[in-house]
Amino acid sequence: MVDLPNIEPFLQRYNELESKLADPSVFKDQELATKISREHSKIKVILEQFEEISICQKAIEDAKELINEPEFAETAKEEIEKLEIKIPSLHKTLLYSMLPEDPDLGRNTIIEIRAGAGGGEASLFASDLYRMYCKLAENKNWNFECMSQSTSETGGFKEVIFLLKGQDVWSKLKFESGVHRVQRVPVTEASGRIHTSTATVAVLPEARDVEIKIDPSELEINVCRASGPGGQGVNTTDSAVQILHKPTGLTVYCADERSQLKNKNKGMTVLKSRLLNLKQTEEREKYAKERRDQVGTGDRSERIRTYNFPQSRITDHRINYTSHALNEALLGDLDHLFDALSQEDQKIKLENMLSENE
Repeated sequence: MVDLPNIEPFLQRYNELESKLADPSVFKDQELATKISREHSKIKVILEQFEEISICQKAIEDAKELINEPEFAETAKEEIEKLEIKIPSLHKTLLYSMLPEDPDLGRNTIIEIRAGAGGGEASLFASDLYRMYCKLAENKNWNFECMSQSTSETGGFKEVIFLLKGQDVWSKLKFESGVHRVQRVPVTEASGRIHTSTATVAVLPEARDVEIKIDPSELEINVCRASGPGGQGVNTTDSAVQILHKPTGLTVYCADERSQLKNKNKGMTVLKSRLLNLKQTEEREKYAKERRDQVGTGDRSERIRTYNFPQSRITDHRINYTSHALNEALLGDLDHLFDALSQEDQKIKLENMLSENE
């Protein structure tokens, strides 16, 4: 027998949601209706799983009463053994279902990639990561939109920011934040020596307008002529936009479009998402530490993942996970990594939930 968790709070919440869904006015706000329906479905599954375990445990009790009756003893023992194997698995599934849902689930996601340590090679690696996520988006049929980019003299990226839209984008990519390290022989290395370079990745949920309100007086917006390659239309008009949010000091530069208005809109999207990220981490009272953990300094010794080209190896250091399918990963085949990270995250959250309830 397993000790079943207290189901009463879930039952009460389920009844509350049932009442809300019965109110036609709720469906006037489609976003609210979707949120309530999703939570209702999640709790319904939890209640069904709890009920299945209860039925199994009752069946064991009933079978035990038949063990002393010769004509039913063998069948009862078999039934008990089968159920005792089944219940722990059902119990584990129930506990995972009871974990709180990620509040950012289903959000569009902004990815920021910056070259770290390693000079020109770091910028080339940043462009490799960019292409990797582009291939992933293509494989997943996610919508892609480049928000801003700054190229290096070697043809890589000093910085590139892009938006991905899709139902499961956030759940897949939320663990990508941190320092990514590459070990390989650069194309400019004549002696064949392996170099180590880094790039930083930041993953931000796209902010909704209702979450982040910005006072125009808090903004300093400057327009200028875009620099670097981009075609004559970009470079001969004052289309680039730089936005400074004075209260926080956050700055966004966008020159990807020929239209000044489009660059401003893209820049505001990035700024709002950065402000949402700031707000969320401040609410958890550890903003400074989390931001360092997420972006890091770009130093070679700080890393969450290593891409080793000579051994065709990709290693995630947070969970000690290694795969020799590096080429496949660079072509966007990353589900094995995402699954391993998600499982470890759920395991930690489950351990924390159980320890809090002890």
